[in-house]
Order: sequence, then C-alpha cells, then structure tokens
Amino acid sequence: MVDPRERINLDEIDKDGPQSYSRTLEVSPSELAGDEIVNLGPVSITANVQKGSQPGEYLVEGSARFTADLPCSRCLEPYPFASSSSFHLRFQPRPDVPQGEDEEIEIAPDELDVEFYSGRSISLRDLALEQIQLSIPMKPLCTDACLGLCPTCGANRNRETCACEESIVDARWGALSEIRQAIKKRES
Repeated sequence: MVDPRERINLDEIDKDGPQSYSRTLEVSPSELAGDEIVNLGPVSITANVQKGSQPGEYLVEGSARFTADLPCSRCLEPYPFASSSSFHLRFQPRPDVPQGEDEEIEIAPDELDVEFYSGRSISLRDLALEQIQLSIPMKPLCTDACLGLCPTCGANRNRETCACEESIVDARWGALSEIRQAIKKRES
C-alpha cells in the first residue's frame, strides 16, 4: 500500500486551503524509463499546492533535488551528477471520454502545460520521477573536454593513449581531399 504522506490529497486542499508537502524518497533506477542512470541517491521533493482559477484546477509549485551517477556519452564511465530543479505545474480533471470510444481529444494551446488527474490524489513519487527524467541531460558528459573512446581499439582516451591512426578518412571523401590539395597548391 502507498504511504498516504506520499500523495497530494486534493480533498484536503478543497477543505483546508493551500498545503505544503515535503518528502525524501528512495527511488530505484529501474523505476525510470531508459538506462541513463547507474546509481540514484535519495530524491527530495517539496510541493506547495493550491486551488487554481478554474473549477477542479490545482497549481503545484515545488522543487526536486537528487544525486546520481550517469554514464558519460563519450567515454561511458559513470560520473557524479547533482540536480536541483524547480517546477510549476497545473493539474486539471481528465476530460470525460465515453466508454468504448477511441476518440481523440483536441487540447487547446493554453492546455499544453496542463497535466490531467483522474483520482482525488496525485503521487509525489510520480512527480519526483518526472522531475528526474526532465533533469537528465540529453548527452551527459563527465567533462566538456572528455576525449571519449578510440573508435578503432575502444581505449578510453582520457586514461591512456593508443597507437591507432588519429584520423580515419572515409574513402568516399577522397575526391574532395584532392580538390583541397589542388587549391592549396594554387594559393602558394
């Protein structure tokens, strides 16, 4: 059973006004989509929730903090990554769709930043997982100067040098190389 302290209770907000939630969650990397996280530390999430201007709308402002080990996109070595991000979300009731119909529902441009809910509570864990996914860089790098792996022998060029040819030229570009050499001869 889910701990009730890990859920935003919308009935409490309707009854008592704005509420604040703060939790530290243990999250496994397997709970996230993809395999970009090697290790994941505790995730701290805070959320301040209040009613919005429309019926059934709730505004959530908060922050999420976590540390993790991500594999570098160039050398594949894990490196430490820390993130602290804030978020602002709008929740509205999920539109009713008649049972058995696979009809698409068009959303208006002002609804693009809306998340929809169907029950009377919102999971803090789901919010934390979403914020983790949004915080992960598309191309994580251990450093901007990472040399990556040698494409020939696979050696990590940050730790060792290899005897492989430095530049491998695709034979299909040979004709352009000849043109470049002819231009250099003309200029000199």
